[in-house]
Amino acid sequence: MSSLALDAEALYAELLRGVRPLLAAGTRLVGIVSGGQWLAERVQADLGLPGQSGAISSAMHRDDYAKRGLSASGQTTLPFDVEGADILLLDDVLYTGRTVRAVVNELFDYGRPARVRLAVLVDRGGRQLPVAAEYAAARVALPAAQSLRLARGEGGAFSFSINPDTNQEG
Repeated sequence: MSSLALDAEALYAELLRGVRPLLAAGTRLVGIVSGGQWLAERVQADLGLPGQSGAISSAMHRDDYAKRGLSASGQTTLPFDVEGADILLLDDVLYTGRTVRAVVNELFDYGRPARVRLAVLVDRGGRQLPVAAEYAAARVALPAAQSLRLARGEGGAFSFSINPDTNQEG
């Protein structure tokens, strides 16, 4: 474990402040499974936004699908029409950009949105693809050998763990 300590709840409060200006009347929140999904659900509720947030999985469009296989962590659920929608993707950690590339491909399987933007809790750098977040609550440098994972407690509170990286996702 690393000595780096991140207060996930404080970063969530920053994320909440940061996404407010990104929301238009019809903006739809879509969280990347699983940490981003938790964020989208909580932002939707905390801001009192109408409707339901969506969840999107990267499993079917990952470029390492042959190595990793199909994840059992969650499936895509979009309870609204994607065609012409203003989409705000939410994720916990942005790293290589490969997960974002995969979920954008998945999103376009459901229609052609008018706009897709990204907001993240933590941007840890290390991009392998030209992907950038419209808003990041924090920017943190971590060695490539470590991963940053968001956890959600029973009461819904967020926390982070820093562990040895096993799959270079993000």
